[in-house]
Amino acid sequence: MIAPTSFFSDYGGHIRILEETRHLQAAGQKVAIVTYYKGSDMPGLDIRRTWPLPWRTDYEVGSSRHKLAFDLYLAAKSLVEGLRFEPDVIHGHMHEGALIGGVLARLLRVPLVFDFQGSLTAEMVDHDFLNPNGRIYAWTHRLEQFISNRLPHAILTSSIRAQKLLQNEFRVPPDRIHPLPDCADTFRFDPTKFSPHDKLALRRRLGIPDDRPIVAYLGLLTDYQGIPHLLQAAAQVKQAGQNAHFLIMGYPNVAHYRQMAKQIGVADRVTFTGKVEYRHAPALLSLGDIGVAPKISSTEGSGKLLNYMALAQPVVAYDTAVHREYLADLGVYVPVGDVDAFAAAILALLRDPARMSALGASLRLRAEKVYSWETAVNQIIALYQSLTS
Repeated sequence: MIAPTSFFSDYGGHIRILEETRHLQAAGQKVAIVTYYKGSDMPGLDIRRTWPLPWRTDYEVGSSRHKLAFDLYLAAKSLVEGLRFEPDVIHGHMHEGALIGGVLARLLRVPLVFDFQGSLTAEMVDHDFLNPNGRIYAWTHRLEQFISNRLPHAILTSSIRAQKLLQNEFRVPPDRIHPLPDCADTFRFDPTKFSPHDKLALRRRLGIPDDRPIVAYLGLLTDYQGIPHLLQAAAQVKQAGQNAHFLIMGYPNVAHYRQMAKQIGVADRVTFTGKVEYRHAPALLSLGDIGVAPKISSTEGSGKLLNYMALAQPVVAYDTAVHREYLADLGVYVPVGDVDAFAAAILALLRDPARMSALGASLRLRAEKVYSWETAVNQIIALYQSLTS
């Protein structure tokens, strides 16, 4: 695998890489991950890191001009490890992984699988790194089309929407696309594992009053994830007289959003945990009575929903194709960007405990039946076998 990121970090696509690798290994596959020099070493994983850059020892989440240097180092390391490992398949994550993997696959004469987790150009626009009306956008879009269309022998997509995007916008042949949505770890994110006593102790450690229902968010803290909208919704919930608390877990920009919460008068109703290690995520997220997904971007997956589902939490989400793919008719949807509707949906659920319980139980069942990593990994192995036969 080629992972052009600081693997492992506790968010987003890293979870997909981690769970794919763990389950592939459990099924008897030998996997090596080539990645940037920073990141957490996960027990049991064969992680091979690049050399550190001499002039930059830290880097931002998301798009950065420094990533070009990191990816040049990653390309060199991938060549070294490819010659050493002698892979049967190269599995490139994200577009940089597919570009590096595409060159290496041709040198080693093995197939390339591209793990597509969202549009490169759309993500750069979401991160305010690329102007959609600028000249560079057109060149980046052409590069994305080249990577998607010319390099991989097969593409795994994290959503049905991504499959349609590849077919309609980038003209990828349908027979090369294999939908493989993110899956839920229903064993670790199991609500029965967390006793009322332990949850009460954790709540008190976080300083959350015992009598407040908790609205939980776990993910990156950025504007395109809808964090300003979530804080505005918290203000409306408070103004409506509902004694609820918002537990916002993740990073970066914690100080920025904490100040925003103070400015709009909800500092007493919001707790920011900062970065949450993946191993601690199930216990912290189990405190939630409602999960929320105010993500504005519609170009990426939304794997956080699966954790809410596995923990039997009803979910209030902006009405996007990706959210509907995961939640089906069990989500509580509001129009994208409508903060008033988002707050109203949270209030309606908090005032209807029976509905909350029923939706949560149904979502847990859906996670168990539809989003199983065991089933997904069997699909990956079958694809590997078809490409190498």
